[in-house]
Amino acid sequence: MKQTVETVKKINQLEDHYCHRCLIKKTLRSESKTKAHAYCISKCSIGLQIKQWGNNLQ
Repeated sequence: MKQTVETVKKINQLEDHYCHRCLIKKTLRSESKTKAHAYCISKCSIGLQIKQWGNNLQ
């Protein structure tokens, strides 16, 4: 359980620090939420880290 909490904290820290101010995400999101999501989970280095941490939760 402790590891799960730490993982969620790391994901939140990455998202707060990088994703909320990301101009690429903001631009793509104005076109389509799906495009922004696809970019984040397949091409963005931070998004890939978040995805990896998320996979550890499963």
